[in-house]
Amino acid sequence: MFLKNCWYCAGWDHELSQGRDALLTRRIAGESLVLYRRPDGGVVAMEDRCCHRQAPLSLGRKEGDALRCMYHGWKFGPHGRCIEIPGQAQIPERACVRTFPVVERDNWIWVWMGDPAKADPALICKAVGPGHPDWNIRTSKVRVNTNYRLELANLSDLTHISWVHDQTFGGTTVYASTRPKHTLKARGMDTEIWLRGVPAPRFAQHLFPPDMVFDLYFLSQMSFPCNFILHFQVYAAGTATEGPSNGQLMLDTFSSQAITPCDADAVDYYYSWGASKATDAPGLGELLYEAINAAFLEDKRILEGQHQRMKEKPDFRTVDYAHDAGPGKLLWLLDKLLKEEAAEPAPTVSACAATA
Repeated sequence: MFLKNCWYCAGWDHELSQGRDALLTRRIAGESLVLYRRPDGGVVAMEDRCCHRQAPLSLGRKEGDALRCMYHGWKFGPHGRCIEIPGQAQIPERACVRTFPVVERDNWIWVWMGDPAKADPALICKAVGPGHPDWNIRTSKVRVNTNYRLELANLSDLTHISWVHDQTFGGTTVYASTRPKHTLKARGMDTEIWLRGVPAPRFAQHLFPPDMVFDLYFLSQMSFPCNFILHFQVYAAGTATEGPSNGQLMLDTFSSQAITPCDADAVDYYYSWGASKATDAPGLGELLYEAINAAFLEDKRILEGQHQRMKEKPDFRTVDYAHDAGPGKLLWLLDKLLKEEAAEPAPTVSACAATA
């Protein structure tokens, strides 16, 4: 169901402090994890399971750069090896907990869930985080009780904006008559869309005269497991009918979205949106923040309902149409990578040798 040799987002860096009790729990691709910061600021990701009696290590406590299980006091170093057993001098060789490679980038925490020998940071998607000096970015998150494949399909077909997001991102039905340009990559897909001479998105229409129209540009870069990086620009309507708009650039934005599957029935959705400082204005960041939070609740409602109906009738035969091309390409590629990964020999590493 899940690719293992992938970087999965475990949240925003600000969610994990140096606090005494700062232990972050995550469910990622069917695995329970606990994360914490060492005194030097680095992040440790461990399986949330003591090797003694499977007690959650997230109910333990930080001690320096180590984590102590508070069931029987076993203490584990950041490499996952047990370094102390109260009442016993000898520590069994197998007394270790699986740890996972971790990288912090663009204000996200990334965890590699597969073979640690293949944990290449170059595979992490490029995003624009709130720490970027040229952008005014705000972050948020939401839990959506749906399967991550439905999120992939949703994000690779932006025609749903007209209907699901009628009161937020919508405001025109032109999406349905526009043919996106989809480009498959080795581990994802890029999609480019131009809308010309359309109203502003619904959430911003009150800022302009009723008859004012714009050219809208979307470049989305999707990568597995389920990351969506959107460069969205607004131009004053120009005269060009192909290629870039020749109207004046009015708004330049980035939305970075990482959707992490918890299991078959839920995802954690970490997202941001904001404008370049060159096109920012007082109150604009707040407006974009309000709009994206409202829009993703619209997505949550439809995707949770869809997931429930699909569980009720998993063999129901659906009917496709032209705009299913994007989701079809992306899900085909995902299944191809899943099949290839399943055919690979399992890595021969011990639990506590994973990131040593």
